[in-house]
This record gives sequence, C-alpha cells and structure tokens, in this order.
Amino acid sequence: MGTNNLKIPSTVSLEHIPHFWEQNEILILIVDLNDYDTLSTDHLDDIEKEHLESLQTEYFKKRYITSRMVLKYILCSLLKERAVYDISMYKDKCGRVHVRDHKEVHICISYTENIVTLAISKIEVGIDVELRKLRSLTNVSKYLHTTLLHADTYANGHDPLMIWTLKEAYCKFSNKSIFSNFNKELDLNNICHSNYIINNKYILAVVTDSDQYTINISRLQKIVCNGNSA
Repeated sequence: MGTNNLKIPSTVSLEHIPHFWEQNEILILIVDLNDYDTLSTDHLDDIEKEHLESLQTEYFKKRYITSRMVLKYILCSLLKERAVYDISMYKDKCGRVHVRDHKEVHICISYTENIVTLAISKIEVGIDVELRKLRSLTNVSKYLHTTLLHADTYANGHDPLMIWTLKEAYCKFSNKSIFSNFNKELDLNNICHSNYIINNKYILAVVTDSDQYTINISRLQKIVCNGNSA
C-alpha cells in the first residue's frame, strides 16, 4: 500500500469547488470545526433535527450541524440548486449518506478531533481520516485481525493506525457495519486504496473499486452563510 505525503498550504473557497468538480471524479474537502462558532439549524430538515436531538454532547452536535451545513452549500453549488434548502439528504440502514434524487453523486464523511472530511464523488468511495497520534498503537492493534496485511508492507511506527484507517474506509465503501467487520481479515483483491499523510498530521485512507480516477484534496475556506448563498 503506497503512502502519499500531501502538503496543503492554504484554503480554497466555495467558488472554486465547481471547477474542481469538472476536473476530478473525487473531491475531498477538509473542514475545520473551529472555523464555525455560531451554528444555526435552519438548514436541517425535520429528520435531521430529530437526529440532532439524539446526540449527547455539544461536540457531536457541532460536527453534525457543521458537516450538513457545509455539505449542503457544496452540493447546492455543484448541482445548481437555487438554495441549500432544496438539498435533501438521507441515511440508509448502514449509515451511508445519500443525496435525494441524485444517485450520480456519492457522499462519504469522516471525523477526527476538530476536523470534518467530506468526500463528494462521481464514483463509489469510502474514506477515513485519523489524527496520527489520536489512538495508541496498543489500543488500535487489539481491534485488528493479525493477518490483515503482510507485515513487511509497512515500515514505520504508524502502521497499525494506517491499517485501522484503511479498515474504516473499506467498511464505508462496502457499506457494512464497521464494528462487525473490524476483526475480520481485509480482502484487498477487488478494491483500490490509497493512503495520504496530510500536513504530517492526519492520515487519510481512500478506497474505491478502480484506480482510474482523478482526485482533489483541499482544505475548505470557512463558508459565510447569508440567506440562501455563501
């Protein structure tokens, strides 16, 4: 499994996203929760508001509100809808997010600490992002099947965390329950996967069923909400 070191020096604005969408099959946008202080639930529909009420901490509520708000602004721009309120999303039984009436668009979301990572794609994709020092190697290793991958594939101390990240991305790609699949051997024969170390801080895994795609990974500038536009 190759690992790509990626340096993201600056942010991109919402206005640039349609251009990236024209040039790539996969967009991965990194959003900093710390960019958003005052949060409104106006962009959430009734089902989303009901789910929000079930979340137990302010941290989980903030990341849910922020991810949905940012995602809807992005989709509004890409799908040329008149307003974010015209964007409707839903979860299937395994938790995958779908855009209603737009089966051609695939969504995957991952969180770590103050970061939300959003994948918007023209092909099926699974992603996971982890802070490199978020979990101890001992805690990660105990959840992983010992024969997940050949040991000589890896050469540094973050190897178990990379496997963990790949495992989560694979489960999202295959739309299977994460916890029921963590301790099973990972079959990589029919998938394509890439790992990125971003700004020497985050590990990002991307899983697809083909390596014939182009990808753009960017950090998204704060979106300023003003009525129906950003």
